[in-house]
Amino acid sequence: MVTMAHRICPFCEACCGLELGLEDGRVTTIRGHAEDVHSAGFLCPKGTALRDLHEDPDRLRAPLVKRDGRHVEVTWDEAFAEIERRLPPLLERHGRDAVAMMIGNPAAHKVGLLLYTARLARALGTKNLFSASTLDQMPKQLAAGVMFGHWLSIAVPDLERTQLMVVIGANPVVSNGSMWTVPDFRGKAKALKARGGRLVVIDPRRTETAELADQHLFIRPGGDVFLLLGVVQHLFAERLVRLGRLAPHVEGVDALAAAVAEFSPERVAARCGIAAAEIRALARSLATTERAVVYGRIGTCTQEYGTLASWLIDAINTLTGHLDEPGGAMFPRAAAFAANTLGAPGKGKGVSVGRRTSRVSGAPEVYGELPMGCLAEEITTPGDGQIRALITVAGNPVLSAPNGPQLAQALGQLDLMISFDIYVNETTRHADVILPGLSPLEDMHFDVAFPQLAWRNTARLSPAVLPPEPARPAEWELLVRLIAIATGQGAAADVHRLDDELTAADVRRLVGPAADAVMRALGALRGPERLIDLALRGGPYGDRFGQSPGGLTLAALKAAPAGIDLGALAPRIPEMLRTASGKVELAPPLFLDDLGRARADLARAVPALVIVGRRQLRSNNSWMHNLPVLAKGPFRCTAMVHSIDATRLGLRDGGRARIASGPRSIDVEIEVTDDMMPGVVSLPHGWGHDLPGVRLGVAGRRPGANLNALLDETLRDPLSGNAVLGGVPITMQPL
Repeated sequence: MVTMAHRICPFCEACCGLELGLEDGRVTTIRGHAEDVHSAGFLCPKGTALRDLHEDPDRLRAPLVKRDGRHVEVTWDEAFAEIERRLPPLLERHGRDAVAMMIGNPAAHKVGLLLYTARLARALGTKNLFSASTLDQMPKQLAAGVMFGHWLSIAVPDLERTQLMVVIGANPVVSNGSMWTVPDFRGKAKALKARGGRLVVIDPRRTETAELADQHLFIRPGGDVFLLLGVVQHLFAERLVRLGRLAPHVEGVDALAAAVAEFSPERVAARCGIAAAEIRALARSLATTERAVVYGRIGTCTQEYGTLASWLIDAINTLTGHLDEPGGAMFPRAAAFAANTLGAPGKGKGVSVGRRTSRVSGAPEVYGELPMGCLAEEITTPGDGQIRALITVAGNPVLSAPNGPQLAQALGQLDLMISFDIYVNETTRHADVILPGLSPLEDMHFDVAFPQLAWRNTARLSPAVLPPEPARPAEWELLVRLIAIATGQGAAADVHRLDDELTAADVRRLVGPAADAVMRALGALRGPERLIDLALRGGPYGDRFGQSPGGLTLAALKAAPAGIDLGALAPRIPEMLRTASGKVELAPPLFLDDLGRARADLARAVPALVIVGRRQLRSNNSWMHNLPVLAKGPFRCTAMVHSIDATRLGLRDGGRARIASGPRSIDVEIEVTDDMMPGVVSLPHGWGHDLPGVRLGVAGRRPGANLNALLDETLRDPLSGNAVLGGVPITMQPL
């Protein structure tokens, strides 16, 4: 007999609700859940791959320990005995900073990983923290933190009410949002056009989103900051600035006007590749349309001016009166875990950057992290604080970070490497111990971060769909056991007792004298469920532990398989601000000072050929290449080249070429298409599954080329530390 279950898809930021048919312990059907309050039945191909992931023979079901250079299956006790034998002596001998942590973006989709890796980091006490954030999003987080007071106070488009949406360096038809959780962007964009609105896309490739747009403008990779400066300058020059309701809540308007005065559309046009008349027209449209919004993402972040571009996008939305207004850029009000819904409203301590620097390059810390590009040198450079052990959590930086071959060599020099992962991939093949978590179908699901970025305010939770295999611990239990080892309590410590102690300490920090009463109210819950209940009940819609009857609780979410709709986005300034001034900081000195770099760069010659990445619907992360339903079809790791460049370089469609950048090179398959801007090549990242020791059978049959193997790990946005993954000069020659 077929039974139905509901599940939130964990494959990308869209977080769509799924309806699964189950028969005899297997998933037989997967479709969109029509009643889901967030996604309303939308489904992309990734959701249908949940069954492939669950049944993948390459997915690890037991821990592995490396013995004599080979990974062998062991028991859980044997795996933790190996860690206990090696980790404490290393900490005692070399200090806490000898251990580093690296967290990949799949951890954001596993509540146990996301909530408990933070606890592990505190227990380790290391300054060496790295994550995928400095590969794609830290500029946006830094800009939001400085302007609004918290790293996740990201203003997102109010798409359902806007009349004009300008998309820069993003492809939401494919991503369904990035740092913006918006399932079925295509459907919502069509509705925008049907009500008479306009969609404008600015990108060096005619993307799937550009195909849907009313207007598409090519832009030189890395030129976004110059386009945006030209728009801001024209807004001031033509007296088009309209702060509206926010006027009393914005600081720095005059300082920004003075800082951008020399960046006229005529001066920046050649550098960004967009005519001055187009820049002026864009500024006027944004200023004179009642409800308009600018949205920028990956392309605006993964470049040398990532932070400036992210800042200027929010500045334009502010100057045109579209920040925190319906149809503009608005701030979600998440049900749980959002710092901008907690504490005293309207003012805070803001954010701090550069509290420390990396040991070798002196790169500043941002949001507690060091740039991923510094990891290899911190492992290979001798001296006090040298990284000798690494804990990776659901990441594959050998493919996702710049100069992966160098990082792979560095990983081979570690004294100890522990990986929380479900695959032996290009990174975890170096691990001494691999600890696999449960299949997503065997684990409960609650999105911690994405409701803070969502197109609409909702709250949803998915219980486990299938029972876990016997004696399989959840990821949070694995992390607590590692915390026990790191804090000297040993691998045999009582995991549940330690979890009680950790949670009680968190509650004491939050509520002080009421901690005992709150712990009693949380009852017999443990692990992530207890933390979710705590966050929901103390959140903006919560029952306040009985003080607001009918408010949100974990039990209420469990009783609502389609989720609970909390309403459309609503204005939140000044309540959500956490800056020290209590205002939107429009002209932070940190950003104004960096304009000198852009000013000096205005006259720089444009390279003949540069490369950028590419987002693909079926290829959000490297491990998705191992799932048959996503891997089938045409080969997707192709280098897109404009016909003008193909003719000039002697390249042919379907042929092969060598791409070089400095001393590094890769061989690729060519796809000739006029969807590319002349002088720009596009290759998707996350490929290169041809390294020894990897256990990804499907991916290995069509390995593709690793774009990031070309890139220089020392090229970074100096403010955020984000890797420069686009706009890098290259040469090409046919093979």
